[in-house]
Amino acid sequence: MRRVGTWIAVGGLLLSMSACGGGGGSDPESTGEQPAKAEALSVGFVAEPANLDFTATEGAAIPQALLVNVYEGLVKLDQDGKIQPLLAEKWEVSEDRKTYTFTLRQGVTFTNGAPFTADDVVFSLDRVKSDWKLKIKSQLDMIKDVEKKDDTTAVVTLDRPSNGFLYTMATRLGAMFSRTGVADLANQPVGTGPYKLGEWRRGDSIRLDANPSYWGTKPAIPGVTLKYFKDATAMNNAQLTGGIDVISSVQAPESLQQFADPNRFETIEGSTNGEVVLSMNNARPPFNDKKVRQAVRHAIDHKALLDTAWAGRGQLIGSMVPPTDPWYEDRTGDYPYDVAKAKELLGGKTYTVKMRIPNLPYAVAGAQVVKSQLAQVGITADIEPLEFPARWLDLVFTKGDYDLSIINHVEPRDMSIFANKTYYFGYDNPEYGKLLASADQGSEQEQVDDLKQAAKLLSEDAAADWLFGFPNLIVAKKGITGLPKNAISESFDFTGLAQQ
Repeated sequence: MRRVGTWIAVGGLLLSMSACGGGGGSDPESTGEQPAKAEALSVGFVAEPANLDFTATEGAAIPQALLVNVYEGLVKLDQDGKIQPLLAEKWEVSEDRKTYTFTLRQGVTFTNGAPFTADDVVFSLDRVKSDWKLKIKSQLDMIKDVEKKDDTTAVVTLDRPSNGFLYTMATRLGAMFSRTGVADLANQPVGTGPYKLGEWRRGDSIRLDANPSYWGTKPAIPGVTLKYFKDATAMNNAQLTGGIDVISSVQAPESLQQFADPNRFETIEGSTNGEVVLSMNNARPPFNDKKVRQAVRHAIDHKALLDTAWAGRGQLIGSMVPPTDPWYEDRTGDYPYDVAKAKELLGGKTYTVKMRIPNLPYAVAGAQVVKSQLAQVGITADIEPLEFPARWLDLVFTKGDYDLSIINHVEPRDMSIFANKTYYFGYDNPEYGKLLASADQGSEQEQVDDLKQAAKLLSEDAAADWLFGFPNLIVAKKGITGLPKNAISESFDFTGLAQQ
């Protein structure tokens, strides 16, 4: 057997070791001083979940709030995108790469008091196939069988070697559920994490309280309130006036100068694995015509769009692969800005199309630029903002009733969504799916080579247009540590937060 994962440290502070340092140098016991009591924090967000069940509801808002914080998996991602142990303290992989034997932590309980055992691993992974409603559940289709060897040992057998299996287990698909805690997932999450649901004030906020029975290192922050705002100005004002402590993702990058005072604020800028995608409905006219899709890609001046819509923050990528992935290649040169070429591809035809977008700042700002640039080549885009998540998920994602849309796809390593022709893109190229299958089963180098080829094919087919890679822009009150520089996973990880 090949051992591929062990973890010596105890606890869940995988996000940022700087959070362990605190702000002082003296021992309170030696000086007679009482340690300062940690205070709860309030963090601003823009997309409130419609419910709390990420097994049945698409979108990033639920795992952003609950994954790692409330629900834990056997493994998780660190800040470098590497897989680290969590509820599994170690694992072994068979020589044929089909059998994973996980050794589970002992003394772990769910917030409903039930112990976490291998039975819950079997239950949770079986539920992905039997009960999950999301299309991404196919990412674990390689699982053939899950068995309990004993209370602290679970064995997962795959029907084929898979490079993506363990990585997928670090996403929401690998979350562990209590066998007695799934009756009301939409309103009452039951997990093993360092936080538990305190209060959900619909339309306003979600409060997470520290879990007193947490198996690992207790969080330094006793509670976190996720405060939801309808617009960027309101969230900025709340930060400026002390109504919140952190802006989780700046929604108006041009406003960063408001937070330039280093005595009050700290700005963190990094990368994410999010791709802001201009979706084109490949399944219906006019975008079932490859030439029309190619014309769209030539018609868009991506640098001008980034500068105008997002103050130049972010990175031009040209494909469904963020720079944080090993198979990233800059594909921005595949379709250079060329109005004449776009008109030539359209052959003198003009079109009026429906651009249904979520009412989120980056999409609204980006849509205005896209509309203006497409008009120059004869494509009239009628913009219709939809309430997010409910209306956009219903009309665009589920029903596919759109021509163009703009959405930030934040799920890690999500190239596979283009391999599903029923996904809202409507893209159908069997060769693309073959490349992904080959990449998943091959050697490490074969995986990189095949996925580079798949990204190239996707780009050449103009299956969509990739406007830019979304940046991680955080503004925090001075003295807050443990915030993620890079947003690699689906979760906004609160487990490393501390205050100096």
